[in-house]
Amino acid sequence: MPRKPNYRFERMERERKKAAKKAARALAKVEKLESKKTDQDGEVPAEEETAE
Repeated sequence: MPRKPNYRFERMERERKKAAKKAARALAKVEKLESKKTDQDGEVPAEEETAE
């Protein structure tokens, strides 16, 4: 006997995975920009020095 579909749960799972993927991409983009700034300047920006 086939299982009864749970459309709401399946949609929520798809949206959760999509949001996690989007957040990971945004984080990677920010890290890439920060590393690019560091490479261009040749030194660590002042905000990062105080944060560590």
